Amino acid sequence: MTDYGEEQRNELEAIESIYPDSFTVLSEEPTSFTITVTSDAGENEETVEVTLKFTYVEKYPDEPPLWEIFSQENLEDSDTEDILTLLKQQAEENLGMVMIFTLVTAVQEKLNEIIDQIKNRREEEKLRKEREAEEAEKRAFQGTVVTIENFLSWKARFEQEMVELKKKRQKEEEQPGKGKLTGKQLFETDHNLDTSDIQFLEDVGNSVEVDESLFQDMDDLDLEEDDPDFNPLDLGSDED
Repeated sequence: MTDYGEEQRNELEAIESIYPDSFTVLSEEPTSFTITVTSDAGENEETVEVTLKFTYVEKYPDEPPLWEIFSQENLEDSDTEDILTLLKQQAEENLGMVMIFTLVTAVQEKLNEIIDQIKNRREEEKLRKEREAEEAEKRAFQGTVVTIENFLSWKARFEQEMVELKKKRQKEEEQPGKGKLTGKQLFETDHNLDTSDIQFLEDVGNSVEVDESLFQDMDDLDLEEDDPDFNPLDLGSDED
């Protein structure tokens, strides 16, 4: 008969000696503990980290332990899901044997893969931006490359614009009264014109100054005002 308690105690002692700085016992009944797993340092000394919580069931290792991700750093949600899937797979493959070290080792390798993936994604992103910058520079230098497709598209737009412009001009030409207005039409449309002359005369009349010296000698003239045949213009004709 398998002594599950003995196997579990022996494994705990081994795990504690392997991970002295990252192993923490949470409870003894049931036996529960955490192990913090950290990846190797990646670019710029960056790491990813996960703390796994394990709990022994009564018939462990013939039955898998319980596990969960207690905490994590720098991992995406998809990464944590991959880790949980990996733990399930490894547990099924190692039933009947103590497996905590095997599970932790598998997670350690997974974290190192994630660090490599992060590095690769950054390099790919850097290369993508460089390619986009080069392509943008080429487009700025070359301008728009003329293809059959974009030429036909431009031609269709141009012809449509010409048709609309022609229709607009025809419509303007067909509108009545678009020609030059006659004087009569101007007079009829602008009512200020019928009073403009009167206003001009009134303005001039108010501003005319009379030189009275021109009429100083008029009293010396012997004007026969009572003579109905008298005409002042005849005075000038006599002098001639």
